[in-house]
Amino acid sequence: MEGYDHIWLPYTQMQHGRIPLPVVGAKGCTLHLADGRTLIDGIASWWSMCHGYQYAPIVEAITKQAECLSHVMFAGLAHEGAYRLASALTRIAPRGLERVFFAESGSVAVEVALKMALQYWRNQGQAKRNKFVCFRHGYHGDTVGAMSVSGRSGFNAAYDSLTLKHYVLDLPQDEYSFAEFSDTLSAIAPQIAALIIEPMVQCAGGFIFYSADILSEICRLCDQHGILLIVDEIATGFGRLGTMFACEEAAITPDIMCVGKALTGGHVAMAATLATAKIFNAFLDDSLEKALMHGPTFMANPLACAAALASIEAFAREPRLDQVEAIEDALRSGLIDLRRHPRVDDVRIKGALGVLEMRASWEEIFAMREQFVARGIWLRPFGNTLYIMPPLTISKQELNDVLAATHAVLHDYR
Repeated sequence: MEGYDHIWLPYTQMQHGRIPLPVVGAKGCTLHLADGRTLIDGIASWWSMCHGYQYAPIVEAITKQAECLSHVMFAGLAHEGAYRLASALTRIAPRGLERVFFAESGSVAVEVALKMALQYWRNQGQAKRNKFVCFRHGYHGDTVGAMSVSGRSGFNAAYDSLTLKHYVLDLPQDEYSFAEFSDTLSAIAPQIAALIIEPMVQCAGGFIFYSADILSEICRLCDQHGILLIVDEIATGFGRLGTMFACEEAAITPDIMCVGKALTGGHVAMAATLATAKIFNAFLDDSLEKALMHGPTFMANPLACAAALASIEAFAREPRLDQVEAIEDALRSGLIDLRRHPRVDDVRIKGALGVLEMRASWEEIFAMREQFVARGIWLRPFGNTLYIMPPLTISKQELNDVLAATHAVLHDYR
């Protein structure tokens, strides 16, 4: 394909990487390829396309917005869409998250959250609280700060000299490990700005599930030890796990929350960092030095704001959470038998997310990807996981096709 010789692809060994499939269009849950083939997208374009491709209300909102204002800098100037979106987000977010800072990507939203936490303490004369607690298998993005608070993996191993060193702990699971976890927090609390966690599921780090009780207890211990809590809802937010935001299941409100991916229904790049009044008020002062000094060029982009507002309205208007429940039921009935597969170690299902943990080499993983394509399905297993994370609007027949292809592909790996 013309231009391929000038492209540098993500997460790809370019010496022998496969040429990507050329997509010329998409509608609903279907990708249309240049050669006429179609693929059912079982992973919602990296988990973002919650309403499906070319969702008409979002497309119409973007088109209408483009006719009057495509972009304007968000410093000294503003626009109504940003105010409306900020207000809408605070209405659907966990109670108490009152302020919204916009960015263009999830990684940047995490960077902003880390800066908020650091400066929160600095503004109060506690600059030594400059470390973070994070968890093994956690993943928060590919920028330096986000990598620094992620577990060590293939995503960041090459950049060890670039990342900062923080406290990477095991996720506590029982009474004994929680006692040890609490003792650790007590010992290091004077150095800690915040703890950052993915609620309910550690996604890119291996799709590791844990219970709402664990998240609730981590939140309680953060309060007990005076540590701020940052919840990364970039992958889990907007209905994916069965509630609008995953931390709702644990009935918690974090000090700071990051959202992205499905924020605009996957149609335009956008993310946001939400904070409580406690965090925001610590930045109010006569001195400019106490202001939050961060400003992405395309923050609060009007097109993205229009898309996000249309997406939020769709959640209010359409039965999306009921659809998530139906997807969960279908995944459970369609995948549970694979627990008996000799190469499958575990099957995990929550909301519109199904995960097979298996034993496979990278060569086998790449081969599986091609075999799914041959069956008209777009799934992208990686590491030791094969996951299904479709648009919330996927039809029963489309999901059955995805599940049938999963069984067919795994049949050859015994």
